[in-house]
Amino acid sequence: MNTHYLAPHETYELHELLTFKNLCLTKSSTMSALVQDPQLKNILQQDVTKTTGQIQRIQEFMTNRGEQ
Repeated sequence: MNTHYLAPHETYELHELLTFKNLCLTKSSTMSALVQDPQLKNILQQDVTKTTGQIQRIQEFMTNRGEQ
């Protein structure tokens, strides 16, 4: 059965995941500005890039409501 709506519990879980990912993004971007070690700064910048993409995908999924 293909529906274009998410169940309430699915929406809630996606919202929790989105909140967590936003927190991770905030921490990584804040810490990368404070870090002196170039390797650690690079790791944090990679995390910022990946997390930003993940947030965009979650938002697209919630906006499109699983339509494909």
